Amino acid sequence: MDLMTGILILALNVYHEARSEDQLAQMAVAHVTLNRARKRQLSIKQVVFQPYQFSWTHQKKNPIPDDVDAYIECLESVTVAAKGFDFTNGATHYHRQDVIPEWTNRMQYLGTFGVHKFYKRR
Repeated sequence: MDLMTGILILALNVYHEARSEDQLAQMAVAHVTLNRARKRQLSIKQVVFQPYQFSWTHQKKNPIPDDVDAYIECLESVTVAAKGFDFTNGATHYHRQDVIPEWTNRMQYLGTFGVHKFYKRR
């Protein structure tokens, strides 16, 4: 897969996971996807569409963005994230603040960006 396809899929993931967030929070979500891809030696597409990794992919949502302006903002965020420093300190997981998944007790909390808490394995 070429780089452009990866960036478009990464933007699609950020769109469905964090489109209402500010750019920093969107970049943090992008870094999680990028960190997983690097760590697992997978493509962005493989990471995004792994079963039950991102809520929008298993909830059978229509993947086509219905808010073009929001998708373009997400595309800008992932472009900046892909070229920049990983300020999440290697985060590979996140969840909304209003839920507490069982997996968090096995993880190191790294910080909060927007409405999401970020983690990596201990």
